[in-house]
Amino acid sequence: MAMALAQHRESSSDSSINKHLDGGKYVRYTAEQVEALERVYAECPKPSSLRRQQLIRECPILSNIEPKQIKVWFQNRRCREKQKKESSRLQTVNRKLTAMNKLLMEENDRLQKQVSQMVCENGYMKQQLHTVNTSAADANCDSLGTTPQHSLRDTNSPAGLLSIAEETLAEFLSKATGTAVDWVQMPGMKPGPDSVGIFTISQSCSGVAARACGLVSLEPVKIAEILKDRPSWSRDCRNLEVFTMFPAGNGGTIELVYAQTFAPTTLAPARDFWTLRYTTTLENGSLVVCERSLSGSGAGPSAAAAAQFVRAEVLPSGYLIRPCEGGGSIIHIVDHLNLEAWSVPEVLRPLYESSKVIAQKMTIAALRYIRQIAQETSGEVVYSLGRQPAVLRTFSQRLSRGFNDAINGFNDDGWSIMNCDGTEDVIIAVNSIKSFSSTSNPANALSFLGGVLCAKASMLLQNIAAAVLVRFLREHRSEWADFNVDAYCAASLKAGTNAYPGMRPTRFTGSQIIMPLGHTIEHEELLEVIRLEGHSFVQEDAFVSRDIHLLQICSGIDENAVGACSELVFAPIDEMFPDDAPLLPSGFCVIPLDSKSSDTQDSLTTNRTLDLTSSLEVGPATNHAAGDTSSCRNTRSVLTIAFQFPFESNLRDNVATMARQYVRSVISSVQRVAMAISPSGLNPAVGSKLSPGSPEALTLAHWICRSYSYHLGAELLRSESLGGDSILKNLWQHQDAILCCSLKSQPVFIFANQAGLDMLETTLVALQDITLDKLFDESGRKALCPDFGKLMQQQGYACLPAGICMSTMGRHVSYEQAFAWKVLEADESTVHCLAFSFVNWSFV
Repeated sequence: MAMALAQHRESSSDSSINKHLDGGKYVRYTAEQVEALERVYAECPKPSSLRRQQLIRECPILSNIEPKQIKVWFQNRRCREKQKKESSRLQTVNRKLTAMNKLLMEENDRLQKQVSQMVCENGYMKQQLHTVNTSAADANCDSLGTTPQHSLRDTNSPAGLLSIAEETLAEFLSKATGTAVDWVQMPGMKPGPDSVGIFTISQSCSGVAARACGLVSLEPVKIAEILKDRPSWSRDCRNLEVFTMFPAGNGGTIELVYAQTFAPTTLAPARDFWTLRYTTTLENGSLVVCERSLSGSGAGPSAAAAAQFVRAEVLPSGYLIRPCEGGGSIIHIVDHLNLEAWSVPEVLRPLYESSKVIAQKMTIAALRYIRQIAQETSGEVVYSLGRQPAVLRTFSQRLSRGFNDAINGFNDDGWSIMNCDGTEDVIIAVNSIKSFSSTSNPANALSFLGGVLCAKASMLLQNIAAAVLVRFLREHRSEWADFNVDAYCAASLKAGTNAYPGMRPTRFTGSQIIMPLGHTIEHEELLEVIRLEGHSFVQEDAFVSRDIHLLQICSGIDENAVGACSELVFAPIDEMFPDDAPLLPSGFCVIPLDSKSSDTQDSLTTNRTLDLTSSLEVGPATNHAAGDTSSCRNTRSVLTIAFQFPFESNLRDNVATMARQYVRSVISSVQRVAMAISPSGLNPAVGSKLSPGSPEALTLAHWICRSYSYHLGAELLRSESLGGDSILKNLWQHQDAILCCSLKSQPVFIFANQAGLDMLETTLVALQDITLDKLFDESGRKALCPDFGKLMQQQGYACLPAGICMSTMGRHVSYEQAFAWKVLEADESTVHCLAFSFVNWSFV
């Protein structure tokens, strides 16, 4: 308060008065009056505050000032405060833009150097083409020059390690700011005002490499501290241990580090690294953390600790962090690895040979995490339910780590394979010793008498984008999940209630409520609580809540994120949602393969969604849709599923049988869903069919509307909605429930708009399993029979009075009126199907 008064007095032209413009003239206030007004404003800044009026009345020195003048003074005071905040904000933005401009200028200089170097190399190669022998000699020299020399040095002496460290520093800097690697723009990551940074990948070099440059509002030391703690931000890092650390002669430090990473599938072993990490400060004040592998596959910890890993290589990589004027830092991140792709099945090699995958998993993830921490530190991130960002971030990390632990099943964590002869499609692993409690409160440990059982499998999917599949699994849980299995896993949170068999039968209502908790700065990962509503079949428990709550993370649902894996991981959680809740994660991981196509084929169309209408916004005959078809049909992904189940010792075999059957049913459901939403399944945007033998959805929409007009003499849609592709969009969004069924002896539904799906409480995928007789109860079927003959033989349409029908969940649905008519094909003589329209329907 005193500081504000001092600043105000210094800005005044007179030490005892303050001039204020009111109605075109200046009003002079004494210093005492200004001080009193400042006190009132500091206590009550809101203009409509009754407390402000009371303070003004209680202050005698303000009694001789007109209320209008006081009001104008407060308005101007508030304007000055807003101007000050805006000026401060603009100064901060200007500093950031200045730093980013400097970064772009440096990048431009690097690209110019790279172009000059390529021009020189091109001219040199033209000269050498005339002399074959000289060219061969040059190739030999190049091969000798690229032979790593640090393998010949003594890695057991500080002098030898320092020499390797200095060489690593030079090679890393040449990659971060020089032309040692031919960097190209990362597909789908174009720089701009809203971009996190500049992302590039290697075009042609040994191994896989990615680079990121960005501006972060944290100090260099803080950034280095965060990035060196890799398990805290890298979901793929299982463990990192510093075996030796000693100071270097120039004020830096040298560390010998052993790190383990998770394998993303059950089809290949995990990787580990034995590296030298060098931290130092350059002459210009920049902080550098660089790293490279030390030679020898047997180096590092004991062979027993690394028995389940394949030793991979880190080529000179690291972080260059440069402080900016006015705060913040410019950071360069380089990741260059050789993941020994020869050791994995051939179908998985694109995953280990793609720089795009490394960019998403390591380089981009590191920069995003730093940006996330910076925003949380500045208070820009606000999460729901009053949770602190660090707590929610810990939940996400625990879910991801628990899921990766289940997929890998390391022996030193207590996992062992149960009766597997190598021919089983589903692997069953058992863990009887691992603690699943929260580290902050071991008293909340899951008290299992037997342990935890994991059923897991990996499979290949084709012609389906990973983001599309995971988004569907998230939004349509009832398509693949069994509510009773969810209830069994949720019961493990309560001591003594996880017995099997003998679970109380519960019916899932189909209602899935998603409650968001938080998200990362670019929404690439979502943290949410899922509530599944259930009701008991037992009469005495009818009023007891059977709802299940799941904590869930969903990532990688952006179809434009090239090389990104998509995950849906969840775990049952108590409805009180304590910070130290124990978690037993299960879920799906879908990783795209074959990421070497052109930029236009790296991802699906941005605007494609799972509903029928938006997928048809482009006609099936357009070139754009044809391009999407090509890219989708060349898409391959590897899906990994892992589900964990608690068990008691005497019921282990029963739970294992249940788990194996459940995972097989989930796999079958996912395969069915993938076929339905792939370009060769239900997606009409690429010329596919709604069901075998049926017309394309756009054509069917035209037939439905034209037949309605033909039979009933009225328009189903407004006339302006009938042109082009908009007819299907408007039919999909029509307020009445519109359904179409086949003309088979047992009619089944083949199409429904959004209102129809809501009324039936189903999805497009499950629609074709619903028969017409399930829509009506006994009385409804009797009422329909007299009109059905009229519909088929005479008029071709029928008007049904108000009545009751049934949803797939058994709920009654009332409607004021319904219409039924024959849908005629283009020749207006062939009946394709029957259509129904239910007006003003609602659940009873």
